Amino acid sequence: MRSSELGFFGLRTAPFSKELDDAELWLPTSKQVLVDDLEAALLERASVLLVGEPGVGKTCVLRALRHRLPQAGFRLTYCHNATLGRRDFYRYLCHALGLQPTSSAANLFLAVERHVHELRRDQVHPVFLLDEAHLLHPDMMAHLHILLNHEWDSRALLSIVLVGLPELEGRMALRSHRSLLTRIHHRFMIEPATVEDTAEYVAFRLKGAGVEHELFSRESLAALHELASGSLREIDRLASAAMRESARRKRKLVDRDAVARVAETLTLASSLG
Repeated sequence: MRSSELGFFGLRTAPFSKELDDAELWLPTSKQVLVDDLEAALLERASVLLVGEPGVGKTCVLRALRHRLPQAGFRLTYCHNATLGRRDFYRYLCHALGLQPTSSAANLFLAVERHVHELRRDQVHPVFLLDEAHLLHPDMMAHLHILLNHEWDSRALLSIVLVGLPELEGRMALRSHRSLLTRIHHRFMIEPATVEDTAEYVAFRLKGAGVEHELFSRESLAALHELASGSLREIDRLASAAMRESARRKRKLVDRDAVARVAETLTLASSLG
């Protein structure tokens, strides 16, 4: 949003920007419980499957988890490129773990394996967060089972958190990946925001930007929720556009018509794009 639009509403910053620290993330009660469950699973040295539709808050949950886990006992490695082949994947892990990548895939795997054992001796539990895991190559999914197959004193040497769209669970149920599925101890689904969540989320973001009075009517919040289908990402996009539309019309309260107009414009632009 432009400074003139921010000033019109009395805002210090753009309320629906992605630039938020982990400690400032908003999570409804349902997602706070989910973060609790994820933390408990990793404290048990378990591996996890986390799925949800686009925009429902998977990244927010992961960031909240990163903020919550004790840094002294865990080493988190985040991989957002699930389309990597086996060799490039292990090369990526070497870089993330501060290791010197080697030339062959076998040596890369051995380097990661040795490092995992070293972390275990130092009482540090490694956690690999694999985002967009529904895009993983079948060969890579098979190799994850090998990574998870290492145990010491009957306890896993590392945890893997597979994050992706709901179709990921279907892929893992295939016979070819069943060995990996048996190593996943917990499965969680992130649900879209409810209409109450949407209203609370909008109020939270506005308060963080410097405004505590009402800027969206009750009807406009209901429209935001309906049009965004509970996706926080879409709520951000629609709410920002509706505020710009209202500022152009010199209206300090965003109404349902403003939300409907920008939704129609954004939908048309998407279809033309």
